[in-house]
Amino acid sequence: MTKLSMLRALVVLSMALIVPVTAQNSGSTANKTQVASGAKMKVKGMIVKHDRDTWIMRDQTGADLTIRLASNAKIEEKKGNPFRGSKKYAEAQLTRGLYVEVEGRGDASGALIADKIKLSDDDLKVAHAVDSTVVPVENRLGEAEERVTRTEQNAQRLSGQLDELAQVANLAKGGAAAAQETADVAVDGVNKTNDRISSLDDFEVKKTETVNFKVGSAVLSPEAKAMLDDIATQAKTEKGFVIEVRGFASADGAENSNRVLSQRRAEVVMRYLAENHDIPLRRIILPFGYGEAMPIADNSTRDGRKQNRRTEVSLLVSKGLTTPVTVNRSVGSNR
Repeated sequence: MTKLSMLRALVVLSMALIVPVTAQNSGSTANKTQVASGAKMKVKGMIVKHDRDTWIMRDQTGADLTIRLASNAKIEEKKGNPFRGSKKYAEAQLTRGLYVEVEGRGDASGALIADKIKLSDDDLKVAHAVDSTVVPVENRLGEAEERVTRTEQNAQRLSGQLDELAQVANLAKGGAAAAQETADVAVDGVNKTNDRISSLDDFEVKKTETVNFKVGSAVLSPEAKAMLDDIATQAKTEKGFVIEVRGFASADGAENSNRVLSQRRAEVVMRYLAENHDIPLRRIILPFGYGEAMPIADNSTRDGRKQNRRTEVSLLVSKGLTTPVTVNRSVGSNR
């Protein structure tokens, strides 16, 4: 694997792990797959969480599945050369960000007891690089959450102080109504500030474009470039924006080849926005190739496959950064 392809894969998998962290902070939950007890299952996906003997794998549909290793589980290389033996791996090497194939049976809790796990050396190298990158990012997210918590605590203390001031003012001759109105306005401002902080990771879709490709191609057409020019132009007028890039492929060809092709399609869009419009990489949600997953049309028809050879590009804007805090001066007023 070249340094460039390693960097690209690192970028993709980092976002695959970072995004679940922000989703957890906002209170959302992923779909969960339950396996019937004793039922056989073979599934592919990425490890997003690993705790001792239990780990969570996210499959190609975005659903989470709990995996536990059987006592005699085999962890080996998914090799392409039939003339040599497969490499063996230890359980400790099953790190976050690793793309694996798992075979096993369901248990009474709905988890999958894995007796065979296959992975590639390249995916393992990328996963190790991703894990070393994601941990610092998660730490920074934790620090940001602590700052928000401290802000909320300060707001609560301020609210309590305002309540005390309101009580004193109400006892003062001729100043009760004015003091109550002032306190209500201040509390309203504190509440709206808290609402704005809570919506920092709540994004609104401003614009979405679908870029289509020819069979087996990851080359942008003139029409595709014009679409990306429009998105980049609008993005530069927005505050707190990010651009989401998701690549897809039709069912033509092998599954693994289509997954790589969809990744190339997502990356060519990212490169065009960065090189031609100077969009900072921190503003681009790290592009990901979904392969044949999530088709929008029937792959059994020519027109359907044409529609599925695509990259979806969305301009998102943070509501918390764009919504001003406006205090209603008439809150609590009886005049």
